[in-house]
Amino acid sequence: MQSVAFQGEKGAFSELAAVEYFHGRIRPSAQQSFEGVFKAVENGACAYGVVPIENSLAGSIHQNYDLLLKHAVWICGEIKLRIRHCLIANPGTRLKDVRQIYSHPAALAQCQHFLKKLKKADQFSYRDTAASVAYIKENRLMDGAAVASLQAAVDYKMTVLRSRIEDNEKNFTRFVIFTKRPRVPAGRCKTSVVFALKNVPGALYKSLSVFAIRDIDLHKIESRPIPGSPWEYLFYLDFAGKTGDRVVTKALDHLGELTSYLKVLGSYPVGREASP
Repeated sequence: MQSVAFQGEKGAFSELAAVEYFHGRIRPSAQQSFEGVFKAVENGACAYGVVPIENSLAGSIHQNYDLLLKHAVWICGEIKLRIRHCLIANPGTRLKDVRQIYSHPAALAQCQHFLKKLKKADQFSYRDTAASVAYIKENRLMDGAAVASLQAAVDYKMTVLRSRIEDNEKNFTRFVIFTKRPRVPAGRCKTSVVFALKNVPGALYKSLSVFAIRDIDLHKIESRPIPGSPWEYLFYLDFAGKTGDRVVTKALDHLGELTSYLKVLGSYPVGREASP
């Protein structure tokens, strides 16, 4: 059994991602914030942490990109979780009774087609999906409902008024799993790095060419502002291969010559899609 930190309450999508990744063999450790997840791994309280890094509809979770840079952790895995939202209420509440709907802003945004049909219900942002279920239960809101996972309804013994209320059935969130010490996995892998460029003409083109000339496939590139340095950026890059590969080692050595800062965030197996 692995101790795994995640942000949110029991039944959160991050916990579901951890359960899927480790095939149920976990001791979950709920944290109030994403920062808390990173600290739990960094200080040794938990062996692993899991956080969302991007959603197929809403895009990247920038806070977690920044936290990967800030903390001394190593990405060791990923999983792409199918996100299915339910409208959840206290037993006895009917759909026509609902006047208040709570959830994380991203979850509310992903269910607008359905929620707009509930013309008498106002929407309220809450810190996370599972916590919104706990909130309406603890406060016995018989005119309230929450948008969260089916597992949250099971965990809190609540009623599902409607299931699969998300606007798009191709709604996936990619979660990364990280640990304290670097590891080099076997099999088909990808590597994540972050770097800053020197202020010279063609710097970005040259940095990407170190992969192109070696036929290394790029999966994603994401830019983030450097705090305290206006109009300067860090680049987060995912590419095929692992740090133990000779061609990847040469590419990273070459990239290091062109950049003012370079950090490898981890090499890890390409993640599967899961539909709990």
